[in-house]
Amino acid sequence: MDLPSLWFLLIAVLWIGYFLLEGFDFGVGILLPVIARDDRQRRAVINTIGPVWDGNEVWVLVAGGATFAAFPEWYAALFSGFYLALFLILVALILRGVAFEFRSKRPDPAWRRTWDVAIVVGSFVPALLWGVAFANIVGGVPLDADHRYTGNLLTLLNPYGLLGGLTTLALFVTHGAAFLALKTTGELRRRARVIGGRVGLVAALLAVLFLGATQIQRGGSVSMGLALGAALALVGSLLANRRDREGWTFVGSALAIILAVASLFAALYPNVLPSSTDPGFSLTIQNASSTPYTLSIMTVVALIFTPLVLLYQGWTYWVFRRRVSAEAIPEAPEPTAPPAPREAS
Repeated sequence: MDLPSLWFLLIAVLWIGYFLLEGFDFGVGILLPVIARDDRQRRAVINTIGPVWDGNEVWVLVAGGATFAAFPEWYAALFSGFYLALFLILVALILRGVAFEFRSKRPDPAWRRTWDVAIVVGSFVPALLWGVAFANIVGGVPLDADHRYTGNLLTLLNPYGLLGGLTTLALFVTHGAAFLALKTTGELRRRARVIGGRVGLVAALLAVLFLGATQIQRGGSVSMGLALGAALALVGSLLANRRDREGWTFVGSALAIILAVASLFAALYPNVLPSSTDPGFSLTIQNASSTPYTLSIMTVVALIFTPLVLLYQGWTYWVFRRRVSAEAIPEAPEPTAPPAPREAS
């Protein structure tokens, strides 16, 4: 395998890791007001991802950095053409991170409801827009001979792109429900199983439509096999959920996301950003990559540090592997009124 192909594969792995791990974070955030009925339950839901959500976001940072270093032309075209969509995703991620930190700073119910809304919005927007972005990356965007994007935001909101966004949104909600059923107890656990089964049916339908449309446009034998594997994994997840097998439900939704994203990258290869204007204007792994020397240095660095990062994140999940119970969370203190001003004597 040549170095550009190797780094295309590594970037695909990074995005798969991001969607796998951050996917259930987004799903949990979106389901917060649906599954949790009071403040203690909402705190329990947030606590399921509290120790890991920021570590999960590292994957997208590394994927962006790897794209910049390995395929600078690809990075430049993406961040110029998809600028507004990526900006909205960044704002949503910042809003969600701030909400996780600020929500507990005051016991006032109105304060906490405000940040709960921020968590939902900050989870919903990336879950939708990442799908729109990747659908357009695979489907192709208008590029000129200099590999410059000639469209606008509305160009990205085409039927195929919106279908991709709805697919990732439904998959992430299903994945989040599976995670909550695995990590909570009692009423939260029951509601998560019920919602996961219902949303999972919608996700399965959308995934079949989206992956089928992808195969019609750019599919090959490898991408088709991966897409079929994703569909089977999602069906297996739904069957496991009906049998109250939370572990296998989560494994099935995780495999569905892994195989679905892998099928998109397989359909994209050897392009990195196809041109809908003229196939000759497309960015490929060859005309978008850095020099062999740069890729060689990056490969050595990746071989050293990637195992360390994986070990650390695996250790984090092992430490926080136990279920979270709403009953074990103490009641929030009642908000106290500020002291009345003292009268001047």
